[in-house]
Amino acid sequence: MIALSLAEVAEAVGGELRLSGTDTAETVVDGIVDTDSRTLGERSVFIAKPGAETDGHLFVDAARAAGATLAIVEHVVDEPMSQIVVDDAVIALGALAREVVRRVRARGELRIVGITGSNGKTTTKNFLARILSDQGETVAPVKSFNNEVGAPVTMLRVTESTKYLVSEFGAAGPGSIARLAGLVEPDVVIELMVGLAHAGGFGGIEATAKAKAELIAAATATGTAVLNLDDARVAAMAQLAQSRGMTVVGFGQTPAADVRARDIEVSASGTTCVIEAAGESIPLRLRVLGAHHVTNALAAITAAGVLGVPAADAVARLETVEIAERWRMQPLGNDRVRIINDAYNASPDSMAAALRTLAQITGPDERTVAVLGAMSELGESAGEEHDRIGLLAVRLNIRRIVVVGPEARRLYLSAVGEGSWDSEAVHLPDQDAAFEYLRTELRDGDRVLVKSSNSVGLRHLGDRLGELFS
Repeated sequence: MIALSLAEVAEAVGGELRLSGTDTAETVVDGIVDTDSRTLGERSVFIAKPGAETDGHLFVDAARAAGATLAIVEHVVDEPMSQIVVDDAVIALGALAREVVRRVRARGELRIVGITGSNGKTTTKNFLARILSDQGETVAPVKSFNNEVGAPVTMLRVTESTKYLVSEFGAAGPGSIARLAGLVEPDVVIELMVGLAHAGGFGGIEATAKAKAELIAAATATGTAVLNLDDARVAAMAQLAQSRGMTVVGFGQTPAADVRARDIEVSASGTTCVIEAAGESIPLRLRVLGAHHVTNALAAITAAGVLGVPAADAVARLETVEIAERWRMQPLGNDRVRIINDAYNASPDSMAAALRTLAQITGPDERTVAVLGAMSELGESAGEEHDRIGLLAVRLNIRRIVVVGPEARRLYLSAVGEGSWDSEAVHLPDQDAAFEYLRTELRDGDRVLVKSSNSVGLRHLGDRLGELFS
């Protein structure tokens, strides 16, 4: 974080400053700002956030011991440490992020990019951060820090010399993207896709589209909207952007796109295509598996172009990226048994894309194995969508369909009903049972996809399989 006095922090968050020891109102903090006391160091700020499982106020002493100077609390804690008392620690965190970004931006160098979409946010964020990092100091979220805590914690990592802030915005419900993006008013916004991920929490896909469009409404009116023209609901957001006076730039496979991909091919070693941009045809070889990641690459290349990076330079930098993120199409195992651990999250769209990738990268003498868990937060669509994935797995000729957990049983029944019987599809109660089954079932030449929503936890099963066949 940039250097601020305790008094300036108190003013930014609207709290009451309680000094301790030798601290004064002019004492400076310029370290990490976080809700996790374990990440802190000298001159850091600890946000004592109450939580469902524990209370941050219990860790104020640990924050002090780690070197933190200041705690932002909702009630005074009896520890020898300066504190700012606020009504809501999470709201205070956002207010501090807003002020810090405002100050850095006022100096004229900082450009801010906001990314949202039902799928692909984290991969696109990583792609864009890789491109921009060669241009100047770039701050981007760790993992998927895109909620009411993660987003402002990332924003607070900006320094006086930061040139780019790349923010990822997830939608917890209507209004959440507006609140988070409103903290920084991005210069460039990327809309990836509107899918059924989290649709149960919004009341349907049209409500989801409206929530995603909040990012455009929160952007600066002189900014640019980077839109996926292959998604009709995203393409329709051009009207909102133009009504605000924003520039619209499109990407996709459609001929109408300003930055376009063609000749997409997927293999076990990665994904290739040709990028058409500004009259150039540029071959791209991604090491990341899956045709769906071409969309994320296009988004990153397009946004980078808005920020002045030539497409050829962006492509060259993307070709150095080895994996999108841990647990996202992450290759594990060995040449005999290859594991693709893609179980950080799952929606109907990403589940289908991962299954198609598995089928595409498996040779004629190899066997496809899909280890599948439930897709969460689908609301009334859950049953139908699990049915659809079961049908797709069979129609893609996935040779072994291993369904894990009671919540995914309908996927198993759908696969069996489509013709995957005689042990081609099995249903197992939990990860341990699945591991024991797969430990003896997997054989040389198997290509194994592990895919589920984050809450199911199959990413840990993927890691165990990766270690077993390393």
